[in-house]
Amino acid sequence: MNHLAPAPDDADENAGERYLLPQHAHIVVYERDASDGVDRDADGSDGVDRDVDTTGGEGAGASQLVTIYDCGAAQKPPSAQLLGELGSVRAACETTENPTGYVVSMREPSVLVDQGEGHYVVRSR
Repeated sequence: MNHLAPAPDDADENAGERYLLPQHAHIVVYERDASDGVDRDADGSDGVDRDVDTTGGEGAGASQLVTIYDCGAAQKPPSAQLLGELGSVRAACETTENPTGYVVSMREPSVLVDQGEGHYVVRSR
Protein backbone atom coordinates (compact mmCIF):
# COMPACT_ATOMS: atom_id res chain seq x y z
CA MET A 1 0.00 0.00 0.00
CA ASN A 2 1.44 3.35 -1.01
CA HIS A 3 -0.64 6.54 -1.17
CA LEU A 4 2.31 8.96 -0.98
CA ALA A 5 2.50 11.78 -3.53
CA PRO A 6 5.27 11.31 -6.11
CA ALA A 7 8.13 13.81 -5.87
CA PRO A 8 9.43 15.66 -8.92
CA ASP A 9 12.58 14.23 -10.46
CA ASP A 10 15.90 15.79 -9.56
CA ALA A 11 19.35 15.72 -11.12
CA ASP A 12 20.25 12.41 -9.42
CA GLU A 13 20.00 9.92 -12.29
CA ASN A 14 20.60 6.93 -9.96
CA ALA A 15 17.61 7.64 -7.73
CA GLY A 16 14.59 5.39 -8.13
CA GLU A 17 11.04 6.32 -7.29
CA ARG A 18 10.69 9.35 -5.02
CA TYR A 19 7.81 10.28 -2.72
CA LEU A 20 7.04 13.48 -0.81
CA LEU A 21 6.90 13.33 2.98
CA PRO A 22 5.24 16.14 4.94
CA GLN A 23 7.11 18.07 7.63
CA HIS A 24 5.42 16.20 10.48
CA ALA A 25 5.53 12.69 8.98
CA HIS A 26 6.15 9.77 11.30
CA ILE A 27 7.98 6.71 10.02
CA VAL A 28 7.42 3.64 12.17
CA VAL A 29 9.98 0.91 11.53
CA TYR A 30 9.26 -2.59 12.81
CA GLU A 31 12.42 -4.70 12.91
CA ARG A 32 12.12 -8.47 12.73
CA ASP A 33 13.40 -10.31 15.79
CA ALA A 34 16.37 -12.70 15.84
CA SER A 35 14.16 -15.70 15.08
CA ASP A 36 13.32 -14.06 11.74
CA GLY A 37 16.91 -14.30 10.54
CA VAL A 38 18.33 -10.89 11.46
CA ASP A 39 21.73 -11.20 13.14
CA ARG A 40 21.76 -9.32 16.44
CA ASP A 41 24.54 -8.33 18.82
CA ALA A 42 24.67 -9.47 22.45
CA ASP A 43 22.77 -6.35 23.53
CA GLY A 44 19.84 -7.22 21.22
CA SER A 45 20.56 -4.54 18.65
CA ASP A 46 21.00 -5.44 15.01
CA GLY A 47 24.19 -3.37 14.71
CA VAL A 48 22.72 -0.90 12.20
CA ASP A 49 23.97 2.68 12.50
CA ARG A 50 20.96 4.84 11.68
CA ASP A 51 23.13 7.67 10.31
CA VAL A 52 24.95 5.50 7.78
CA ASP A 53 23.60 4.17 4.51
CA THR A 54 23.01 0.41 4.90
CA THR A 55 22.27 -0.55 1.31
CA GLY A 56 24.51 -3.59 1.25
CA GLY A 57 24.02 -7.23 2.09
CA GLU A 58 22.16 -10.04 0.48
CA GLY A 59 18.70 -10.84 1.85
CA ALA A 60 18.55 -7.70 4.00
CA GLY A 61 15.94 -6.09 1.74
CA ALA A 62 12.88 -7.31 3.67
CA SER A 63 14.21 -7.07 7.22
CA GLN A 64 11.84 -4.26 8.20
CA LEU A 65 8.23 -3.16 7.85
CA VAL A 66 8.25 0.60 7.24
CA THR A 67 4.93 2.36 7.95
CA ILE A 68 4.55 6.05 7.09
CA TYR A 69 1.97 8.37 8.64
CA ASP A 70 1.37 11.95 7.42
CA CYS A 71 1.29 13.22 10.99
CA GLY A 72 1.70 11.57 14.36
CA ALA A 73 -1.21 13.54 15.84
CA ALA A 74 -3.69 12.84 13.05
CA GLN A 75 -5.89 9.83 13.65
CA LYS A 76 -5.96 8.41 10.15
CA PRO A 77 -4.59 5.30 8.48
CA PRO A 78 -0.99 5.18 7.28
CA SER A 79 -0.09 6.68 3.91
CA ALA A 80 2.23 3.80 3.06
CA GLN A 81 3.50 0.44 4.27
CA LEU A 82 6.67 -0.89 2.68
CA LEU A 83 8.64 -4.08 3.13
CA GLY A 84 12.34 -3.39 2.97
CA GLU A 85 14.93 -1.48 4.91
CA LEU A 86 15.19 2.19 5.87
CA GLY A 87 18.91 2.74 5.30
CA SER A 88 19.37 6.31 6.43
CA VAL A 89 17.57 9.55 7.20
CA ARG A 90 19.40 12.65 5.97
CA ALA A 91 16.89 15.26 7.11
CA ALA A 92 15.99 16.92 10.41
CA CYS A 93 14.26 14.35 12.61
CA GLU A 94 13.98 12.79 16.06
CA THR A 95 14.42 9.04 16.49
CA THR A 96 12.81 7.13 19.34
CA GLU A 97 13.70 3.49 20.01
CA ASN A 98 10.97 1.07 21.13
CA PRO A 99 10.87 -2.68 21.82
CA THR A 100 9.91 -3.60 18.24
CA GLY A 101 12.05 -1.10 16.31
CA TYR A 102 12.03 2.67 16.21
CA VAL A 103 10.02 5.75 15.19
CA VAL A 104 11.42 8.59 13.10
CA SER A 105 9.54 11.88 13.63
CA MET A 106 10.35 14.20 10.74
CA ARG A 107 10.99 17.89 11.48
CA GLU A 108 11.23 19.18 7.91
CA PRO A 109 9.64 18.38 4.55
CA SER A 110 11.53 15.52 2.96
CA VAL A 111 11.60 12.92 0.20
CA LEU A 112 11.54 9.13 0.51
CA VAL A 113 13.77 7.63 -2.19
CA ASP A 114 13.50 4.00 -3.32
CA GLN A 115 17.06 2.90 -4.10
CA GLY A 116 15.94 -0.47 -5.42
CA GLU A 117 15.90 -3.96 -3.94
CA GLY A 118 13.86 -2.82 -0.93
CA HIS A 119 16.28 -0.13 0.26
CA TYR A 120 14.93 3.32 1.13
CA VAL A 121 16.49 6.58 2.27
CA VAL A 122 14.97 9.87 3.41
CA ARG A 123 16.51 13.13 2.19
CA SER A 124 15.57 16.74 2.85
CA ARG A 125 13.72 18.54 0.05
